[in-house]
Amino acid sequence: MWRHIASNALTFFIVALFLLGGVVTWGTSQYSAEGPLDQAICLRVQSGGTMRGVSEDLAAQGAIGSPAIFRIGADYSEKASLLKAGSFLVPEGASMAQIVDIVTRDGASTCGTEVVYRIGVTRTLAEVRQLDPATSRFVELAQFDPALEERPAAYADVRARSDTRFRVAVAEGVTSWQVMTALNSLEVLEDDVTGIPPEGSLAPDSYEIVPGSQVADVLARMASAQEQILAEAWASRADELPLATPEEALILASIIEKETAVPDERGQVASVFINRLEQGMRLQTDPTVIYGVTNGQGVLGRGLRQSELRAETPYNTYVIDGLPPTPIANPGRASIRAALNPDTTDFVFFVADGTGGHAFADNLDDHNANVARWREIEAQMAAQAEAEAAEDADGVGEPVAD
Repeated sequence: MWRHIASNALTFFIVALFLLGGVVTWGTSQYSAEGPLDQAICLRVQSGGTMRGVSEDLAAQGAIGSPAIFRIGADYSEKASLLKAGSFLVPEGASMAQIVDIVTRDGASTCGTEVVYRIGVTRTLAEVRQLDPATSRFVELAQFDPALEERPAAYADVRARSDTRFRVAVAEGVTSWQVMTALNSLEVLEDDVTGIPPEGSLAPDSYEIVPGSQVADVLARMASAQEQILAEAWASRADELPLATPEEALILASIIEKETAVPDERGQVASVFINRLEQGMRLQTDPTVIYGVTNGQGVLGRGLRQSELRAETPYNTYVIDGLPPTPIANPGRASIRAALNPDTTDFVFFVADGTGGHAFADNLDDHNANVARWREIEAQMAAQAEAEAAEDADGVGEPVAD
């Protein structure tokens, strides 16, 4: 009798093991299989959230089929304790395994709302944006000048959210005074600074910031990034350049940055200045003269006067030989690379060509012809602007036809 009972128990145990193995296999398959989500969603995980809460939220939004399997899988992969707070983009068809990885990877929000403070050459603009999970594109909710007191309602709403990201995006070619002034105007940063960082020392880039951070700390990050960029570019520079130090390379890069907004031209513009330095020609570039007038504090807002072009200042490259004493802006990585690895050309002149780019020449006759063409284009543009202004003026106050 006992032998019979033992035999039945053993059979039952074996069957149970097979059943359990089947359940485990099925659960593993479900955990790794494509999920039921037919449209991307933005999953928000609150600070102090749990995998149980996340699993129930996902199930409610139709992203997973079984909250229990989701939690068991997270436990088994030893990721349950790694849950991060934030807003995370869950793509269409994401498996439970992929979702667990998304919400535990590094804690950086991948969707939701963000405020981007864009520091540009002419102005600083704050953009309030929200990611549309269906298109993976940001939708602008509002924009404003952070130097003004008025704030749109959308800004107050997103600032109150714990998962909103804040970024500072510095454009290439801004001056250190512009960066410092803009950062001081941001209420999310503390402890304004008064000392202007050395010109050219701040790397134009996008920097994530945390409300309550100090302005000096953000500037230090920018300076560290620029120092590394310059060191790497200097180490891989072309041979026999007429640049004695990394600082001289930074000065030249800043001039290149201000002279062209066309990425493909940077190497050619760099070659012009390198050729001029090698031949003992003056650089004769307007942006350096402008910097000598403004000291990098604001935009000139007008053309240069003849008296300014003749004035003997350290930045007037129509008068001085060689490079000015400091950079005239903060150059980006591409301009630094161009300064240290310029194109190989015989060009020593360039002038605007009317398309946003420049016409280059290796002799004065060709350059004068390019200048004449540019003068014609300027005259045509001025005539067109005058005609449009006259047309607009004629239309003011005219009766509307029935």
